[in-house]
Amino acid sequence: MTSEHVPSQTDKDNVIPFVPDGEFYFTYGVQSFQKRKFEASIKWLKKAIEVAPDEPLYPCQLSVVYTEVGSYHAANQLLTGVISEFGKQYVDCYYLMANNYAHLGLLDDAKKYAETYLEVEENGEFKEAADQLLEMLDSIEEEEPEDDEWKFEEEDELLVYQETVFYHIEHKEWEKAVIVLEEMMQLYPEFTVAKHNYAYALFQLGQRNEAIELEEQWLQQNHEDIHSHINLALFYSVIDSPDRARVHIQNLLNVYPILNQQRFAIAEVLTKTGYYSEAVARFRKLKNTHLQRRRGYFKWYSIAVYHTGNPSKALGLWEEGCRRHPELSEEGGPWNKGEE
Repeated sequence: MTSEHVPSQTDKDNVIPFVPDGEFYFTYGVQSFQKRKFEASIKWLKKAIEVAPDEPLYPCQLSVVYTEVGSYHAANQLLTGVISEFGKQYVDCYYLMANNYAHLGLLDDAKKYAETYLEVEENGEFKEAADQLLEMLDSIEEEEPEDDEWKFEEEDELLVYQETVFYHIEHKEWEKAVIVLEEMMQLYPEFTVAKHNYAYALFQLGQRNEAIELEEQWLQQNHEDIHSHINLALFYSVIDSPDRARVHIQNLLNVYPILNQQRFAIAEVLTKTGYYSEAVARFRKLKNTHLQRRRGYFKWYSIAVYHTGNPSKALGLWEEGCRRHPELSEEGGPWNKGEE
C-alpha cells in the first residue's frame, strides 16, 4: 500500500504564490465584455488599471465598455488621460472621443477630434468610420441652426470642466460639483448652462432658498430662459408649492425646442413633477436620437410610461436601461417616482 505523502514545511516553502498581473484582469475584462456582461467587465478592467497603471491599453478598453453602456463622458475622461500621457502614440483615441462627443450631441467637438484623427492617421483602422462621421456631422450642420448656448467653446479646458461636472452630478457628488461649477462660472461667464447646474447642485445640497433666489433672479433677466423654468418647476414641486411649480410647468408645456438636449430636459422635469402623459409625448419625439442611449432616458421615460398605465412597456424600457447601464438596477424600478 502506497503511503500518502504529507506536505512538509520544505514543500510549502517551495510553493510559488500566484499573483495576478494586469494582463490577467484585462483578459477577464475583455471576455466579460464579449459576453455583454458589462458590469463585470468594468470591474475587471478597473482592477487591471489599478495593478498596471502605466499600461494605456487598459483604460482604452474600459472606455470602449463605457461607450457601449452610454457613459460617454466617463469614456472620454479615460481617453483624454491616455492622450495626455502618451500623446499621438495612441491616435485611435481621437476617433473614439469623436464618436463619444457625437453621441453626446457635442457636434463641434466630435468634428474636431474626427479631423484630428484623420490628420494624424491618414489610413488608420477607423478612417472609413471617421469619414462617415464627418459626413454625418456636415449634414446635421446644414439642417440645424446654431445655438450659442449649447455650442461648446473650443478650449479643451472647458471640455474637461464640463465632463467633470457631468460625472459629479451623475454620481450625486453635489459638493464636488459645486466647487467645479464655481470655477467654471468665474472662468467662462458666457457659458450659461453652468450657472443653472450650480443652482441645481445647491438645491440638492439643501441650500434650497439660495438656489430658488438665484433662478428667480436669472429669470427676471431673461423671461424665456428654459433652464430657469426647468429648475424652478422642479424646485417648487419638491418644496410642495404646486401653484408656483405649475406656472413654470405651463411655460415649458408651451415650448418645443429644436435642440434635443433641451427637449430631453423638459421631458425629464415633466416626469419628475408628475406630468406623466405630457412627458411620454415629449420622450416619443426623442426617438432615433443619441439621447436614446442615456441612462436618464430609460429611467425617466419608463417611469412616465408606467404612471400612464402601461407597466409592460415601462418594464421593457427599464430592463433595457439596466442592460446598458447596470447601475440603474440599484434604483428600484419604474413603479417608483424616481425623485433625486
